[in-house]
Parts: sequence; structure tokens; C-alpha cells
Amino acid sequence: MSGTGPRSAGERRSAGALESEVLAALWATDRALTPSDIQADIGGLAYNTVHTILKRLYDKGLVIRDADGRRGAYRPTKDAAELTAEVMHRALDKGPDPIAALQQFVIGLSPEEEKALRDMLGGGQSP
Repeated sequence: MSGTGPRSAGERRSAGALESEVLAALWATDRALTPSDIQADIGGLAYNTVHTILKRLYDKGLVIRDADGRRGAYRPTKDAAELTAEVMHRALDKGPDPIAALQQFVIGLSPEEEKALRDMLGGGQSP
């Protein structure tokens, strides 16, 4: 995975954006990564910033410290699809009308996404 490129001196990424970038780096490989690995992959971040983001992700249960003996290496606890589905479920649980929210979600699907959803639900093609 390539880095995000240079940033201007005044441009800062939000904590959420940094967490997403770190998770993306971890999802892009099958091996555990150290903060130094992630720093090199993302670019433009101080080692301490990467370490702080990993600690936040660890505290949230989104990464684990690897147990294969590689000190300070991290792995994600969920893949991108699992995390996205979890976020979607939480959003539906919080809203006053989850059915209306699902209807709005489905309206915004691309034709390919709609077909995949219909296939998963056993409905096949639309008329």
C-alpha cells in the first residue's frame, strides 16, 4: 500500500482519518506490523503519532498485539467488511426508524450493489 503523499504544513488529518489509514495499512497485509512499518507505509507521521493511534485502536478492541514473538507488532481484530457491517448495525440500532434507514440505504446502492444484495437475500434479479 502506498503512502498518502506529502501534506502541507498546515494540513492535519483527524484522529478518525488517522485510525482509518492505520487500519488500511494493517488490512493490506497478512502479517503483523510494527509502528515503524506503518509509519513507513503511511508516510508523513511521527513514530509517536502512529504509536498513539495504535494504542487508541487497541483500547477500542480494533487491533491486537501480535503473539508470534514480534515485539510491538499489531494485527487488526476484524477485516474491513466486518468493521463496516458492525458500524452499519450500530447506526441502525441508534436510529428511530431502522426500516426507513434501510430503505434510504438501498435507494443509494449502485446496480451492482443492488444485485449483490438481492442475490444474498435470495431474490435474484429485479423485474
